[in-house]
Amino acid sequence: MVTRVLLLLLVLAGFPTLGRADTGDELNLSDLIQTFSEDFDALDVSAWGPGTRWIAHTPWNGDFGSAAFADPKPGFPFTTQNGQLRIEAAKGADGKWRGGLLASVDREGKGFAQQFGYFEMRARFPAGKGLWPAFWLIGLDRSTHTSEVDVVEHYGHIPARYTASVHVWDRKEPKKSRTTHKFVAVPPNSLYADFHTYGVKIDGEWTRFYFDRREVGSVPTAAEHHQPMYMLIDLGLGAGWPIDEAPSPSYMYVDYVRAWQKR
Repeated sequence: MVTRVLLLLLVLAGFPTLGRADTGDELNLSDLIQTFSEDFDALDVSAWGPGTRWIAHTPWNGDFGSAAFADPKPGFPFTTQNGQLRIEAAKGADGKWRGGLLASVDREGKGFAQQFGYFEMRARFPAGKGLWPAFWLIGLDRSTHTSEVDVVEHYGHIPARYTASVHVWDRKEPKKSRTTHKFVAVPPNSLYADFHTYGVKIDGEWTRFYFDRREVGSVPTAAEHHQPMYMLIDLGLGAGWPIDEAPSPSYMYVDYVRAWQKR
């Protein structure tokens, strides 16, 4: 996931923002069927699998940001209550920060992934400088490129917006990596006050981003994104921002994660 410093460099280097203006069009799911639903009545998770619906690390074992992603244990970093998932980030007695991440496939690529369709999370974010909640997708094939769609990344230093991005990370020649991004303006502090939906609809031509099921931007779908993609949810810290004012503990609440695909 792109850090603040890297994002600034990309902007200065002339990388494009999402292709079309905000349309405000309402999401239409009439031609899709639901393929995945996680309502968090309980949580089926292990550190690495196999055999659980979620694992608690990136499948390639790549932590990022200023908080390590913890193996799950009773009460931390995941709890479920009343059909909601709570992800906690906290500073331990050792002075180190730990947060939580869920990925829908394991290290062998087993789990939920699909090519194209609509992916959505309904969540409420914690307030605080240095916090970095996110919902994102990664392509299964990372042999030459890492294909990434950041449905939402929210930086706690900027309470009046979030970022949606598309990346093609070239694993052999990093200078050839490509990024497009969109800053989505929201009423200040509104992402902390209530739940909102964050979605992306991907097909062979367009990748369209949605906030509360209204389109906020789009970009042509990269050829490298024509592959099955899996979902990740996390509460991290940093992203290039200082974390000295981050509140401990902090909680991200997720009501559901769902996916749809063409009939």
